[in-house]
Amino acid sequence: MPRIPGASSKLKDIPAGGSKRVLLAAPRGYCAGVDRAVIAVEKALERYGAPVYVRKQIVHNIHVVTELEVKGAIFVDEVDEVPEGAHIVFSAHGVSPAVVDAASARGLQAIDATCPLVTKVHKEAVRFAKNDYEILLIGHDGHEEVEGTAGEAPDHVTLIGSPAEADTVEVRDPDKVVWLSQTTLSVDETMQTVDRLRARFPNLQDPPSDDICYATQNRQVAVKKVAVDADLVIVVGSANSSNSVRLVEVALENGARAAHRIDYAYELKQEWFDGVRTVGVTSGASVPDVLVNEVLAALAEAGYADVEPVTTAEEDLVFSLPKELRTQANGDRDDRALGGRARR
Repeated sequence: MPRIPGASSKLKDIPAGGSKRVLLAAPRGYCAGVDRAVIAVEKALERYGAPVYVRKQIVHNIHVVTELEVKGAIFVDEVDEVPEGAHIVFSAHGVSPAVVDAASARGLQAIDATCPLVTKVHKEAVRFAKNDYEILLIGHDGHEEVEGTAGEAPDHVTLIGSPAEADTVEVRDPDKVVWLSQTTLSVDETMQTVDRLRARFPNLQDPPSDDICYATQNRQVAVKKVAVDADLVIVVGSANSSNSVRLVEVALENGARAAHRIDYAYELKQEWFDGVRTVGVTSGASVPDVLVNEVLAALAEAGYADVEPVTTAEEDLVFSLPKELRTQANGDRDDRALGGRARR
């Protein structure tokens, strides 16, 4: 796919007072839920032909969305923009029951690409609401995932957007309150919020399992290890990707002198590299490897050719595709039924 033209020139190889190197964080890039969602759209296009409609961005990455648009995907904000009877894919971030009902009312053929880890949080919200708990949902107002989770139990959910909001929230019954969270948050900030909530509500109940997804946690742990030794950290990811934005913050909080988020290699700026000997590189959970590889190539041209992997975990989790897409058009099992691209 052609890249968006860059306005800046290539980086120059300027001496930095010693040998240059790149610390390449691992894990980075695509997680199992993102991989599953992107393949779901690709397979829907193969199975049903273009156009296939997608509510919101399938994942929060401008490159991935643009690639899928070229292949015939049409992204919409709401289901009422989709022709009756058409195929629609729900994004990895999940949707509320109201969206599902609206799609059904229009006779849309819905394919649910919600990440299974987000679905888990939805089910937790339903269960706690059924037992009349007040749910304190830690997350960002307006994020699709938060809207979907809150929509499962709107009368029982109160959104907590920051640790400071934990100090002012009021609840009906302090003995029947539970916290849940958006899956892509900063682990450290989320636990700060939980600690402040628990100081006010000692009987605050925890979710039955960790809501922040394994991939978000793994990428934050890896960037922490890189940041300690990095003069500069580059995070590849889009501005609306919560987990990518958090990686910049985590890098700065853990020793990096500077950290910047970019979508494409051409966004690298020469002034960032003044006196920089060690560059850390990572990417958000919705970023394909090709974008990181282009950044590494640009850094190599600027003298940062020595790349040292920094691995803190191994990931081998895969998720089954939505049931509508696990077989080929002729009924045979598809070789990508389990999602992961290593199986292609």
